[in-house]
Amino acid sequence: MKNKLKIFEEKKVRSVWSEEKQKWFFSVIDIVAILTNQDDYKKTKSYWSTLKERLIKEGGELVTICDQLKMMSADGKFYKTDVADTETIFRLIQSIPSPKAEPIKMWLAKVGNERVNELADPEQSINRARQNWQKLGRSEKWIAQRMSGQETRNKLTDYWKNADVKEGDEFAILTNIIHQEWTGLNISQHKKLKNLKSQNLRDHMNEAELIFTALAELSTRQIAETLRAKGFEENKIPAKKGGKIASDAKLALEQKTGKKIVDGSNFLSPKKLNKKLK
Repeated sequence: MKNKLKIFEEKKVRSVWSEEKQKWFFSVIDIVAILTNQDDYKKTKSYWSTLKERLIKEGGELVTICDQLKMMSADGKFYKTDVADTETIFRLIQSIPSPKAEPIKMWLAKVGNERVNELADPEQSINRARQNWQKLGRSEKWIAQRMSGQETRNKLTDYWKNADVKEGDEFAILTNIIHQEWTGLNISQHKKLKNLKSQNLRDHMNEAELIFTALAELSTRQIAETLRAKGFEENKIPAKKGGKIASDAKLALEQKTGKKIVDGSNFLSPKKLNKKLK
């Protein structure tokens, strides 16, 4: 299973590609939020709960064929989330009156076709990520740093996988240790500082935050490789040391410039952040 974020009209939809079943599974709650034009997670969750009860009473099998998979939540941790494949999502759309119904059907069909093309030509996946960030108003400078940081992140998680660290909670905990060490904040606190809810924190980092995050994760991986760290507990040590290296570099730069690296800027108020990125 590979977790991905898909973009529909600037709204993010958590998605998982199943290699075994060769199909996409989408977060039902994210689809419901789009169909109901709702940004409040609690209200969306309540709507979906009520709809599920109604569908069960009506004897429909739609709810029973929804699966549950672990997906990243707003706090950076992985929780079991209702998901459904494209066919089931199409049926769900019929149960929710919405002007977004037809556009999202077309989007789902396009996503399926894109995956087939990406399997034949992986470069298309990279180009599509760049295009999505461009649509969200990111500068070329920011996109280059974001993609470079993602590559650094991927190398770290590849190491963890090979070192018997479990995806999901263990990945999230180690990531939080690194983040806490270099920023002085856990991921939830950093998101709160930036006034983010369901948004991806990295997608709202300024250039310096992206660079220091990459430094922390690069340092963590190289230390782990040197120590030949295996398993979750052993990898906590390089996570702390890697984060500390980035923390020391951050403090040194802040002392020279008099400017804080970690701040409350985000792309929800792009004018403020774009000034920093020019």
